[in-house]
Amino acid sequence: QVQLVESGGGLVQSGGSLRLSCAASGRTRSTYGMGWFRQAPGKEREFVVGISGTGGFTYYADSVKGRFTISRDNAKNTVYLQMNSLKPEDTAVYYCAAGSWPEKAVFEYVGQGTQVTVSS
Repeated sequence: QVQLVESGGGLVQSGGSLRLSCAASGRTRSTYGMGWFRQAPGKEREFVVGISGTGGFTYYADSVKGRFTISRDNAKNTVYLQMNSLKPEDTAVYYCAAGSWPEKAVFEYVGQGTQVTVSS
């Protein structure tokens, strides 16, 4: 099993920035891809960003491209999500995920989530 613990969420004004962190523990693998999903009230969960085990491949949803940056530190088993130019529509619970992505297009492990609220 892999445990994922997110941190860094909170309340920020429109145009502001936040940095989310996700620390992995347990049976972690440096080869695991990691990513972030988000779910806003009344909406389906959305895959926002992903990064491969080596960091050589990344994915960004169109809605965040140019504003969000994902990175990872394998020595610390931690992935980061730098979110800039935040908009009210970015308000959601953000979930960290890890697993056989992108090779098998699946994340086997998901964290408990951290709330991000962007006020207008």
